[in-house]
Amino acid sequence: AATKLASAEKLMYFCTDQLGLEQDFEQKQMPEGKLLVDGFLLCIDVSRGMNRNFDEQLKFVSNLYNQVAKTKKPVVVVLTKCDEGVERYIRDAHAFALSKKNLQVVETSARSNVNIDLAFSTLVQLIDKSRGKTKIIPYFEALKQQSQQIAAAKDKYEWLVGRIVKNHNETWANVSRKMQTSPEYQDYVYLEGTQKAKKLFLQHIHRLKQEHIDRRRKMYLATLPQAFEALIPDLDEIDHLSCVKVEKLLETKPDFEKWFVVLEETPWDATGHIDDLENERIPFDLMETQPAKQLYEAHLEKLRNERKRAEMRRAFKENLETSPFITPGKPWEEARSFIMNEDFYMWLEESIYMDIYSKHQKQIIEKAKEEFQELLLEYSELFYELELDAKPSKEKMGVIQEVLGEEQRFKALQKLQAERDALILKHIHFVYHPTKETCPSCPLCIDSKIEHLLASRFTPRPAERNQKNLLPDPNVDRLN
Repeated sequence: AATKLASAEKLMYFCTDQLGLEQDFEQKQMPEGKLLVDGFLLCIDVSRGMNRNFDEQLKFVSNLYNQVAKTKKPVVVVLTKCDEGVERYIRDAHAFALSKKNLQVVETSARSNVNIDLAFSTLVQLIDKSRGKTKIIPYFEALKQQSQQIAAAKDKYEWLVGRIVKNHNETWANVSRKMQTSPEYQDYVYLEGTQKAKKLFLQHIHRLKQEHIDRRRKMYLATLPQAFEALIPDLDEIDHLSCVKVEKLLETKPDFEKWFVVLEETPWDATGHIDDLENERIPFDLMETQPAKQLYEAHLEKLRNERKRAEMRRAFKENLETSPFITPGKPWEEARSFIMNEDFYMWLEESIYMDIYSKHQKQIIEKAKEEFQELLLEYSELFYELELDAKPSKEKMGVIQEVLGEEQRFKALQKLQAERDALILKHIHFVYHPTKETCPSCPLCIDSKIEHLLASRFTPRPAERNQKNLLPDPNVDRLN
């Protein structure tokens, strides 16, 4: 309760965790070592202390106040540790202040930095009446304001860190130096301290590093199926092997080092390999992870499905070749109903069936046309005694179709009547006007072969040999 203090060397304040470490903290010397006290903060701990009776504490505080009151100096009652405050203790402390000349009470928490400035500014206003009166804010309202202020400062500080720090290899010493003059950094450090600012920086660095590792992992996993395709494309080689044996098999492949890198230290994401951006090869220990094993299983399943699909394609093609229902010119819509119940039908897409079917149709149509042409040659006598212009009458066409109608080779083109009639007319035209263009054997027609032979043997006359830009005779491929 003294109002005049003196210290020959300096005046310092200690808390228990500073003892023995005095040199680590700021030391302030007072002018001439003397200090006049203008007011008092009377602190009451309202937390539930170990082996401490609050009523006895309050009795001690009351005696202390009686001593302080004699100095005629202003007094502010400060309730400390309100973050762990007991409601009854707070109520009793307020009652005590009310009984002592209605003293002003400020509820504080040093740990949470709530109302600390307010406690001192309230006392300053009582000492200096010219200052505006300080508004006392209840603890929970002040805590809410403090939390909002800290949250806003934290958001701004994190924004600043995010803008400045783009690389996970940045250091706190370098970054904090860059941020020294930024108000976002200064405000947050003032409210929460350098250690919390550093902690948020380290969390950001950790997040950047994880994002970088995740990107690398995604890149490796995206490349892994290609590596499997290149190194182990043969199902027979791996179908019976365990994962361990597959890894050993991969290492024996000539192109292994093109796709993989074996690191001295593992796991890969805890080594400097994560920063080796030029090396895009997959760390081999990644194969031990679950996603890599799943990709290998998917590769195995893909090869099995491809084999099965190839078998189903073959089965479908064989079915088409042996089925008596698949005839030249039959549309897919009609043919599909004959195969829908087969085992292979559910394995392939509609477009694949249609592609195989169209190719099969092309083959059997060509074969049917060739066999029909052979049939026409066998019945040569049918095409004699036609008009000079080689255009058969309806009656003659009727006779031709009636004669040929019993032949299987004629019936095979039942779905392609227009093409069949065109083949008959083409054959008639050939019979009456045989040329290499209308020959059924084209391009194997002897006329064509002789012309190609002569064209390949043609040489210019001696007088023309020295002429430049010699144009070939347009009639050189014709026989006289």
